[in-house]
Amino acid sequence: MATDKNILAKGIKYLSGALPLLFLGPVIINSAFKNQESPLYPYVLGLGIIIALAAMFLIFKGITTLVKSMFDGDKNTNT
Repeated sequence: MATDKNILAKGIKYLSGALPLLFLGPVIINSAFKNQESPLYPYVLGLGIIIALAAMFLIFKGITTLVKSMFDGDKNTNT
């Protein structure tokens, strides 16, 4: 079973990009809920939700890329 190291590195980059967003999204959402009387409340809440969704997307993309690098790498060597 061969692992494609380039695709593996790409998956790790996706996961490392998601790591700061995993902390930033909930902090921004919490900050928005603490300041509901502010006129910027819906915009800050929307930004926090978008950041949290981006983190979930990057995690999904990173895990699928890691799995692809581990299990699709042996198909290239057989042909």
